[in-house]
Amino acid sequence: MTTTITTVADDLIVAHEGTRVERLEGLDPDTQYTVDGTVARTLARPPGQLLARIATVNDLHFGELEAGRLDEHSTGPVQRVPDGAEPYPEVMNRTAATEMLAIDPVAVIVKGDLSVDGRPEEWAAFEACYREPFGKRLHVVRGNHDSYHRQQHYAGDSVIEVDGLTVALLDTTIPGETTGRLDPEQIDWLDAVCAASDQPVMAMGHHQQWVGQQGGRRSDTYFGLHPDGSDLLDQLAVRRTDLIAYTAGHTHRHRVRMMNESRIPTIEIGCTKDFPGTWAEYRVYEGGVMQVVHRMSSPEALDWSESCRTLYAADGVDYATYALGPLHERCFNVALRS
Repeated sequence: MTTTITTVADDLIVAHEGTRVERLEGLDPDTQYTVDGTVARTLARPPGQLLARIATVNDLHFGELEAGRLDEHSTGPVQRVPDGAEPYPEVMNRTAATEMLAIDPVAVIVKGDLSVDGRPEEWAAFEACYREPFGKRLHVVRGNHDSYHRQQHYAGDSVIEVDGLTVALLDTTIPGETTGRLDPEQIDWLDAVCAASDQPVMAMGHHQQWVGQQGGRRSDTYFGLHPDGSDLLDQLAVRRTDLIAYTAGHTHRHRVRMMNESRIPTIEIGCTKDFPGTWAEYRVYEGGVMQVVHRMSSPEALDWSESCRTLYAADGVDYATYALGPLHERCFNVALRS
C-alpha cells in the first residue's frame, strides 16, 4: 500500500496508508512538507481573519444494510457487516459527528440522504446522532432517499447566516424520483437571498449540477439537477457576484467543475457512509472560504471504509479512485468575487 495524502489545509496535512493515519498539525500555510516520502503543500491562507467554521455531511444512509447494491441485479461486490455487528451507518456517522464536534463549528449542514428509505426509525437514528450534539447548530435538507415516498420531512429551502458567509440551503428533490431540480421560483428565492446579503453567499443542495460536459447532451433524466434549473443557477451567478459556489452530494464522489457562464465552482462531496468516509469543513475568512475534506480516522470507521474500496468492481468501476477524487478537488480555496 502507498501513502495517500487525504487532507491538506493551511495548517494541516493528513495521510492514510490503509488504516494507518499520519497527521501533521500546526504547519505553516503554503509550505511544502514530506509525509512518509510523499510530498504535499499546505493551502495558502485566504486574506484576513478566520471568522467561522462550518461542517457538512451528505449521503448518510441511516437504515442501509448493504453497501454497493444498486438494485437486485447488482453484481458487487456488496459489503455487509457481520450478523450482530453494529450497522455501518451508525459507526460512520457517529465518527463524523465526533470529529466535527472537535472543531466546534458554528453550523453543521446536512445535504440530504439522511436515510435509505425515509422510514421514521431511520430519521430517529439520524436525530440521535446529530441533533443531540449540535442542537440549533444543525441545519438539514432532504435528498432523494428521504423523499421516495413523497415524505415532507426536512423539506424546503432555508438561509443560514454565519459570520462572513450566508449559506442558501436548497431543497433539490423531486419527490418520488432519484433526479433533482431547481425551479424558477427557487432561483428567484436565491436571487432575493443574494440581494439581501451583505456578505458572500454559498448555495448548497443534495443534487449535483449539470454543466453541459457529460457528452454535451441535455437530458430530462440526468442523474443530478435538471439541465434547465442548472442553467438558471449559472445565469443567476453571472448576475449575482456575491454567489461564490454551489456544493452538493448525491454522487458519492469528490469533484469540482466550473459553471459554464459564471465560471464559479460547482462542487461534489463524497459520502459519509462508505469509502472514503468523509465530511467537509469550510473555514470562512474575510477574504475567501477554504474547503477542507476530512477522511474519518477512527479505527472502526477506517476498517469499514477500507472494505468498501472495491464496491462496483464487477461493473468495471474503480470506486476508490472515483470516490476519493484528486486532492486539489477536495481541499482548495474558494475566492470571493468583485
